[in-house]
This record gives sequence, structure tokens and C-alpha cells, in this order.
Amino acid sequence: MQAHDLSEHVHHEDEDDHNRAGERRTRWVVALTGLMMISELIVGWWTGSVALSADGWHMGTHVGALGLTLVAYWYARTRSGRDAFSFGTGKVYALAGYTSGVLLVLVAIFMAKEGIESLLTHPPVDYLDALPVAGLGLIVNLVSAFLLSRGHHYGHGHHGHGHDHGHGHHGHAHDEKPKAGTLDFNLRAAYIHIVADAMTSLLAIAALSLGWWQGLWFLDPLMGLIGGAVIVWWAISLCRQASRQLLDVVSSPRHEQIVRQRLEAIDDVRVADLHVWELGPGRRSCIVSVVTAHPREVSYYRDAVLAALAVAHLTIEIHECGRAHDAAAEAAHAAHEH
Repeated sequence: MQAHDLSEHVHHEDEDDHNRAGERRTRWVVALTGLMMISELIVGWWTGSVALSADGWHMGTHVGALGLTLVAYWYARTRSGRDAFSFGTGKVYALAGYTSGVLLVLVAIFMAKEGIESLLTHPPVDYLDALPVAGLGLIVNLVSAFLLSRGHHYGHGHHGHGHDHGHGHHGHAHDEKPKAGTLDFNLRAAYIHIVADAMTSLLAIAALSLGWWQGLWFLDPLMGLIGGAVIVWWAISLCRQASRQLLDVVSSPRHEQIVRQRLEAIDDVRVADLHVWELGPGRRSCIVSVVTAHPREVSYYRDAVLAALAVAHLTIEIHECGRAHDAAAEAAHAAHEH
């Protein structure tokens, strides 16, 4: 029995998938936000500023959410390449991003509660003591946002892996193509948390300034309510995007259209079945079944797909029909079986 070297045809899951740079930046941000959280909570309690206290609690949830981001990076990195994960650990990032979105909603609810209570009770606020801390909080948030602003889009080398289930044609292929980015929801969630906190810091400064200058005390809790509403909007958007990846929603109808058009431009090929979905940051998978009366080598179809779309995992089925005019009927039959 002839031995074959399979090293060039084996997928190496999550090789370079974990974003070490993003992980390092997140550690710095956790340290900065942790220190600022403690400062804002202490000064907010001392001065009686609801906006500042809300910003401190909000920043505290960011510390927890950013901690979740670090845990997700650690989990994906330490389990990289394990056979237990069929397509790698990329979806750990989407799961962490979705969880962070849920935490953001809880934060917004807490902010709304604090704002409503303040509107009803009108507690005294020491504006001059609260303003410097709010300004420092904004600076910390802007620095943190800058640290996390890069890396939301992720790249990865692309590999082809073809299978022919027709009549005697079998092939495996492995190729590398230019990187293509998809969202790293883990880092994006951390970024949204920080931007949301920067927004609440800015609103707190505006409310405290107008309250001190014009005596508009109601702006302090009102800004907390406005900030909470905006945060809910961002959180829903984040959860919606992350859930699409978690549920294997079609990557994009346009992606499938591109692959279909490229393959059906070859001879009499008809695409019987096609699936394209996201595996994680920078990783996309594609399964395609083609019907043709004149099958070529599987590498030919593989190269056609990879030239049209960046794919990390590509599986190709080739169904050979007896006559050229039977291709359409065979395609319809294969599609019905799927």
C-alpha cells in the first residue's frame, strides 16, 4: 500500500487565529479602567453626583466585560488546534461578544434606574469636585478606545480542501491566499464598552458643567437616561451581529452568488448545493456540490472558488452525469437530496 504525505493537505486549526496584540492591549485597558472605576465611585459617592456614580458603575461593568474578553482570548489560545473543536475556536470570540452585549443592556438598565431615582429625589451634587474626576475619566476612556481601535477586522490565510464524490475523481488541495478580514466580536465588544463609557463620561461632564453654571440640576440624571438608551442601541447591534456567527447564518448572499457565478461559468457546471458561513475572526467555510458531464480535476474547481472568495475551509463535491443535457436534471435531483 502506497504511503502518502498528508502534511500539506491537513488543516491547522486556529494557527495564528488568536490576536495576541489585541490581548495585550486589552490588559492595559483593564488596568486603566480598573483604577478609574475606583476613583469615580469614590468621588461620585462623596460629591453625590449620580452621573459620575453611574459612570463609575458603568466603568466597573467594563472591567468585568474586558475581563471576559481576556478570558475568551486565553481560552481560544490555549485550546488552539485541538481536535475537539471541528472548525477551531473562532466562535469563542463571538460568544464573548454576545455576552458582553447582554452585560451592556444590564448596565443601561441600572443607569436608567439611577437616573429616575435622582429625578424623583433631587439629591445635592458637589459639581466642582465631580467635574475633574469626570474629565479624567474621559481621558482614560479616550486612551483606552485608541488602544482598542485597531484589530476589529481579522485576517487569516486561506486554504482549499476539495472532495469529489462523483465517479472516481478524488482530490485534496491546500493553498494559501491573501488574508481577508471578518469581525473579531470579542475585541469589538471591548471597544464598544469603552466607547460607551467615554460617551457617558462626556455626558456627565456636560451635565455637571451646566448644573454648576446654570443650576440645571435635572440634566445630571437626564444625561444618564440618554446614555443608557444609546448603550442599549449599541448592545442590540453587537448581539445581533455576534448571534449571526454563532447560529451559522449565511455569511452573505453576495458571497454565495460570487461562488455560484464563478463555478457555473466553467463548461456545463451547475451548482446543486452551496453553503458559505463564518467560522470566526478571519475564517470562512464553504461547502459546494457541482454537477457536470465533463468533470475536471478537483483542484481546478478549488482554484476557481478561492479566486472568487477567501475561504479557510473548502469542501467540493463533484457529481458526474452521463450527458451534458442531463446536468440540469442532476443538479435539481442533488439539490432535492440536500
